[in-house]
Amino acid sequence: MSEQSSAFTALVSLASSCRAAAKGLPAQIDARPQWSGIGFTLLGSHFVAPMDEVSEMLEVPSYTHLPGVQPWVRGVANVRGRLLPLFDLAAFCGGRLVGGRKRRRVLVLETEELYTGLIVDQVFGMQHFPADEFQQNSSDLVEGVQPYALGSYPLEELTWNVFRLSVLAQDQRFTDAARDI
Repeated sequence: MSEQSSAFTALVSLASSCRAAAKGLPAQIDARPQWSGIGFTLLGSHFVAPMDEVSEMLEVPSYTHLPGVQPWVRGVANVRGRLLPLFDLAAFCGGRLVGGRKRRRVLVLETEELYTGLIVDQVFGMQHFPADEFQQNSSDLVEGVQPYALGSYPLEELTWNVFRLSVLAQDQRFTDAARDI
């Protein structure tokens, strides 16, 4: 029995020394809530779309042009067996895409009523911002983008404007892509 008690005493001693040497967990005050989105550029500005509003990101697929549609409708692509209408977001907002074609990407917006791809200048992937640094105003933006930019996050020397794809999806001008004849 003394062998068992000495083993137990050794384990208690080891546990005590481990607890004394262990570093504590960070305090809750140190953890800042984060807001995350998909970063992209459009018309010379940096934007971030909420994560729950972008279902996927793609390279610009080959597509077929459609007759009788607005000039900002690029066409329709077959993406894994689904027809994806492609819209030039810069042209819709009154500008044009900049930079090389190889950098352009498609942000896929999928709701119950809408499945569409938005061509943007460049995508940077997930961006994370301290939630408490959100600002109600957006930086200087092209007029055509302003209805969809709802605030911003400063990060280092850049301002990331929040682009709400859900607001775009509800815009009658966007959903009526057929050319008025």
